[in-house]
Amino acid sequence: MAALTDLTLLEAAGALRAGEVSSVELTRACLDRIRAVDSRVHAFLTVTDDLALAQARAADNWLRQNPGGSAPLVHGIPLAVKDVLCVEGAPATAGSRILEGFRPPYSATSVSRLLTSGAVLVGKTNTDEFAMGSSTENSAYGVTHNPWSLDRVPGGSSGGSTAAVSARFCYAALGTDTGGSVRQPAGFCGVSGLKTSYGRVSRYGLIAFGSSLDTVGAIARSVADLEPVFRTMAGHDPLDATSMQSPVPEFELNGKGIRGLRIGVPKEYFIPGLQSEVESAVRQAITALEELGAETREISLPHTDLALPVYYLIAPAEASANLARFDGVRYGPRRGPGSYPEDYFVTRGELFGPEVKRRIMLGTYALSAGYYDTYYGQAQKVRTLIKGDFETAFESVDLIACPVTPTTAFGIGAHGDDPLSMYLEDVFTLPANLAGIPALSFPVGFDSARLPIGMQLMAPHLAEDRLLQAAHAYQTATAWHREAPPL
Repeated sequence: MAALTDLTLLEAAGALRAGEVSSVELTRACLDRIRAVDSRVHAFLTVTDDLALAQARAADNWLRQNPGGSAPLVHGIPLAVKDVLCVEGAPATAGSRILEGFRPPYSATSVSRLLTSGAVLVGKTNTDEFAMGSSTENSAYGVTHNPWSLDRVPGGSSGGSTAAVSARFCYAALGTDTGGSVRQPAGFCGVSGLKTSYGRVSRYGLIAFGSSLDTVGAIARSVADLEPVFRTMAGHDPLDATSMQSPVPEFELNGKGIRGLRIGVPKEYFIPGLQSEVESAVRQAITALEELGAETREISLPHTDLALPVYYLIAPAEASANLARFDGVRYGPRRGPGSYPEDYFVTRGELFGPEVKRRIMLGTYALSAGYYDTYYGQAQKVRTLIKGDFETAFESVDLIACPVTPTTAFGIGAHGDDPLSMYLEDVFTLPANLAGIPALSFPVGFDSARLPIGMQLMAPHLAEDRLLQAAHAYQTATAWHREAPPL
């Protein structure tokens, strides 16, 4: 058998059920690799050694007491969780000093459903502060490094979760995607990342950034490994008012091809500035889908160029409201001379990072009297047009294929003095969040520097099964997802 950490989630689950390995052995292998390698990657903010081993022993006991029992595929499998999702008793910092030491008394629904199904939590992963960033450089607790090249970013804001999966620290991880924060780092790190439909997975227990945009997603080494994680955490939750009551469809990944599937290729996503190697790899992947039986056609999403300004009005506006609670009274330690409002300003001024402050100021301005209709109100109208573009496109195609990012992973510090250039990294991922539709990133090649290249598929609302089937068919015929970083 290969090294335990080199197994895929499905391989580990099969070995566990066949009695070839125990959950404790899988968990110890992951913890040992984290101890040996994560000092160079910094994927984790908290490693939950004792909790993980206790959960692993419980998973093994259940399997012994229920021989031949029907355990979920995630049962006994070590996973990681982005540190914006609450886990009862474990630290939840959201990558910010203002939440340092906070231990929530409850777990996010997405996490609790996995733990109830027997999954093992090995730790909480690094993130841009309050999920605001595209590189995981904005964490108050240090930068995460890309396992493929340690001087490059892993992407963000779910860079810690993505790096953890890529570096073989765990078999899958949860992330969140507000404007591309699962898909972009998945593309940079050579793994598969699923952004779920808005309302498909409960947001209860997620430390909110943009409430109309936030989604909980999953990262794994392959699409086949994503499927059991998605199925376990998805579904209606009465604790989340935005949770959809639509049942998760029954489907089985078969890899038998996608004959007759109609795939649209939007001309607005192949633009000047797109790295030539990225365009070449994505177009070759589209050709591979055609060879598997799909039909492709060029389509237009005419309001794509407006997605970036629309997002950076709506998301900061919602962030300014959501982050008002972090004031040293309701949440966070208190700083200042001991009087209001001085304490309020000193606390937020000292404990929020520069990117969070920037977005709070942008959002507060956009919502202020005299500017609400001019900025936020107009952005919401254009958001409706972007959503309409997708609805029109999906009348004639089943999926949309395009790049995840304009380039491969950039160097740490490359955009440090230019916030706008950093925001442009999400230009291909933002529209799916504005429209509320599911999207998937998966590896389709490498550039000349041996950095991964990802492709994105988008589907109509609640059609995650269509995404997973198509990408799984591609991965059945190719081997990019089996490549491992040189750690």
